[in-house]
Amino acid sequence: MMKRFYKQVGTVAAEGGFTLTLDGKPVRTPAKLPLVVPTRALAEAMAAEWAAQGEEVKPATMPLTQLSSTSIDGVRGRLDAVAEASAVYGESELVCYRADEPEELIQRQATLWNPLLDWAARRYDAHLLITSGIIHKPQPEGALKALRAAVDQLDEWRLTALQNTIGITGSLLVSLALVDGHLTAEQAFDLAQLDENYQIEKWGEDWEAADRRAVQRADLGHTVRFLDLLH
Repeated sequence: MMKRFYKQVGTVAAEGGFTLTLDGKPVRTPAKLPLVVPTRALAEAMAAEWAAQGEEVKPATMPLTQLSSTSIDGVRGRLDAVAEASAVYGESELVCYRADEPEELIQRQATLWNPLLDWAARRYDAHLLITSGIIHKPQPEGALKALRAAVDQLDEWRLTALQNTIGITGSLLVSLALVDGHLTAEQAFDLAQLDENYQIEKWGEDWEAADRRAVQRADLGHTVRFLDLLH
């Protein structure tokens, strides 16, 4: 945190898009690069985050600014490396690993996860294999190449959203579906948390886990808003 050092927040057109200003001065990223985003809507939403700060500036309360800065500082210029780090999750795709028991959980996984596998096959021609237990099962090379091609099609902004979603869900398919608009934030979170939700139904949930899940759920919501504002 730092003391608030500005009074007025605005937005202006800039080379390559739009930026926000603090007391008339353009904002830069943590890496000192121009914080220029592709749409006025995203710039205005970031400006609202800065305007809402109190006596102290708290970066954690500005998720859109953080995502935009990450895209500029951490993804731009590293598209191939970030895409590779994201696509590798397809090799151990969460929704492909199913429980051996109980039958209730097995059926729930099939009901909720199988449609996502069907979507990936239709959308990307990526036909992934299902296995039971935790022992690694290699996926078809063609399916992994198809998923990598899907990731490679994303620009720096949407790749940032994908990377952020993978960090929350642990699933490449869930993340691709969210970035593609096939899933809402709530749907993506529930699919990724299917096993945890089942355990909570049976045994309950402690407050630390509940707080962590609430933060993750909110973060997915911010990611979807970020994607929407890119339009």
